[in-house]
Amino acid sequence: MKYMLMMNAPLDAEYKIMSWPKKDIEAHIGFMIDFAKKLGAQGELASAEGLASPSQAKLVKAGKDGKPVTDGVFPESKEFLAGYWIVDVDSEARALEIAAEASMAPGPGGAPMYMALEVRQVMSGPPEEFVKK
Repeated sequence: MKYMLMMNAPLDAEYKIMSWPKKDIEAHIGFMIDFAKKLGAQGELASAEGLASPSQAKLVKAGKDGKPVTDGVFPESKEFLAGYWIVDVDSEARALEIAAEASMAPGPGGAPMYMALEVRQVMSGPPEEFVKK
């Protein structure tokens, strides 16, 4: 079963990673790289990506002519999606264990950040009752 683990970071100063001391940035990024390597070696990692800052995000919808209409950055929120992993594991329990480990990525001073991760199963398709045969 595949699960998407979405790391939500607070918009306040707590996760303004580029303002951290260099050694803390290196420790945080090193943790993320090592974590992805470990999951890959265990055959559990399907995909993982970090995302650009919220200041670079755009909220897009189609205009009446079908062309994209942007509304600057996305709506106000207390958190933003910092990155995600898609894991392929035997159970939801294992996906939750992986999320808990990712939650402990080091922050300033090396202390675990205990960041919230949303865990959702990746569906292989729509429910059977809605599939035309």
